[in-house]
Amino acid sequence: MPALQRLLPEFPDIKVEIVIDYGLTDIVAERLDAGIRRGETVAQGMISVPIGAPLRMTVFGSPAYFAGREKPAKPQDLTAHSCIDLRLPTRGGLYAWEFGTARRQLRVRVEGQLVFNSTALILAAATAGLGLGYLTEQQVRPHLQDGRLVRVLADWCEPFPGHHLYYPSRRQQTPAFSLFVEALRHEG
Repeated sequence: MPALQRLLPEFPDIKVEIVIDYGLTDIVAERLDAGIRRGETVAQGMISVPIGAPLRMTVFGSPAYFAGREKPAKPQDLTAHSCIDLRLPTRGGLYAWEFGTARRQLRVRVEGQLVFNSTALILAAATAGLGLGYLTEQQVRPHLQDGRLVRVLADWCEPFPGHHLYYPSRRQQTPAFSLFVEALRHEG
């Protein structure tokens, strides 16, 4: 929002509409000017502008969840745990947890009693001791810092490209849109 705080007062005629959709929306078909996605999910043929720092995933659980349980030491150990799954709206399936080191990449299909399509519900359920969650470090950081959650498998969670603004390379951009892209570029 800092980019909007700087841009809008200076250019009161600019109008911005923000639509939040957790699916992989086709911005061309939906006639949207731009979208924001994690860097690795931007479609080919789009101009991509980094607008945030790299991200890092985090596996976490509450101290109550770990009471009497051994913490996982490697991703394969997750099979002995109740994991909270995320259902992706566009892909329809459950999100495979991704892990990696300099030498090895893994995608682990986890199981548990709970499946949500909301990261807020995953965070709440894990905080309540109902299983292990998997979200970005940014989403979980306050809960880790105050001890409500405990991080595990940190060595297996490598940083990856953060959020990118993307838009079609063939469409002529308005001056207002160009100003918006520049403001976001300087924020990231």
